[in-house]
Amino acid sequence: MNHSLKFRPMLNVSVLASVLVTALAGCAAGGGTQQSARTHLTPTQCSDLTALRNKEPLTRERNLSQLAALEAAGYNPSWGFDPYYPADLQAAQKKVDQWYATDCQQVQQPN
Repeated sequence: MNHSLKFRPMLNVSVLASVLVTALAGCAAGGGTQQSARTHLTPTQCSDLTALRNKEPLTRERNLSQLAALEAAGYNPSWGFDPYYPADLQAAQKKVDQWYATDCQQVQQPN
């Protein structure tokens, strides 16, 4: 009887491990399709970026929206001394421009 008690926890660990591996495999397989459908910019950010590009009046909300998009693209304005400035800001702006082109097509207005 002692052998079956010692063996049973080992069996549970192996069952748990196989369930975990199966679950992780499912997440990895599903993650690829979800990532491709994901947008980077919110509808509000799209609207605010469109307004800024069309030279509409600046507002605090529009500036904060643009800053949030730049931060999502990897720019960190909180550094006191940024040895990579302005290259890091320009790289983030380029990424936001790419996101804008793909995520905000319905919001863009002709000049």
